[in-house]
Amino acid sequence: MESYQTKDLLPEMVTAEPVRTKNGQLVVDQGVTLTKQLIAKIQFYSIESVTVENFAKDASANATGQKTEKKVDFFTHNSLLHYEQKSSSQSSQKIKKSSEFQQFQVNFTFGANDLKAIFDDIIAGKPLDTQIMLNKVLTLVHPKQTTVEFFDMIHNLRSVNDSIYAHCLNVGLIARMIGIWLKLPKNVIEHLTIAGLLHDIGKTRIPSDILNKTDALTEEEFAVIHKHPKFGYDILKNQNLDPHILNAVLMHHERCDGSGYPNQLSGNEIDDYAIIIAIADVYDAMTAARIYRAPLCPFQVIAEFENDGLQKYKPKYILTFLENIATTYQNNRVILSNGETAKIVFLNRQVYSKPLVQLDDGSCIDLNQSNLYIKAII
Repeated sequence: MESYQTKDLLPEMVTAEPVRTKNGQLVVDQGVTLTKQLIAKIQFYSIESVTVENFAKDASANATGQKTEKKVDFFTHNSLLHYEQKSSSQSSQKIKKSSEFQQFQVNFTFGANDLKAIFDDIIAGKPLDTQIMLNKVLTLVHPKQTTVEFFDMIHNLRSVNDSIYAHCLNVGLIARMIGIWLKLPKNVIEHLTIAGLLHDIGKTRIPSDILNKTDALTEEEFAVIHKHPKFGYDILKNQNLDPHILNAVLMHHERCDGSGYPNQLSGNEIDDYAIIIAIADVYDAMTAARIYRAPLCPFQVIAEFENDGLQKYKPKYILTFLENIATTYQNNRVILSNGETAKIVFLNRQVYSKPLVQLDDGSCIDLNQSNLYIKAII
């Protein structure tokens, strides 16, 4: 057995001990073979190190006699990572040079600043005008904009130090999109948008040294962070808001299996608005850059939801979300985990993170029958 820093973990290492967060939540069990998705999940929870079994780097054969993928050594791993980052960067630069993106960036910056001013007014006890808030958000949305264009815009605004206000703006926009995908009434979509915009207002009461800490949080600091939904509810409870919006602020970290906080609610105890906001919140957090990791590809996030989230969210919401996110990137070019480029040609309705892809030589791979996965969208 050997302990590895999280940043040095590689696919196919096997955990020698259960991997847990500071507050004891199980992230990966003992004896599990790590994948890139699982490593990203470990990084997501700011876990500093993992104990793994002795790790050999030579190729091996599985129980059926089929040869498994070679375990990449440190230098191969870094070269592949450099290629992925370069290809992804080229695609990103093309988007960022467009006039549409530059205008979106200006509008988004104004929107985040406006949201901060609205938060300040609410905290000062002033009444909230939800229509003004909605009007400011809807300047970022254009009727002719495709879904892929919408998510490309959001993904390319990322920075490691995204503010509370930028995150809330993203969650409001994503929640609105989920409402549209669910074909909900206009007033419900507006309420979801407002709930997304306000969901993290409670973080304004969290000390900045905890909120912006770059090292792993202590158990005491985690306990403080876990208070922000209740702080948000207390800030907003005297405003003239729909009860579902208040519930979404209070419950957006609750999970259907009872693993959430602050009240460990489960199933139908959790407001449907809160579940939709939770999905938007997690998606935005995982596709954003963090000091300890690069932003995750949408298909890596889909895989995380499939591996860990289907029991945490109501099926009609999470499955609608996963289907539409995956469909957004139908026919897109992608980089696979072995460095090859391909095009998504057919979605797997059972496992959305594992579509059928066509390689540049014309051959096809069913990722659901392979150890490969989508590493980046280009």
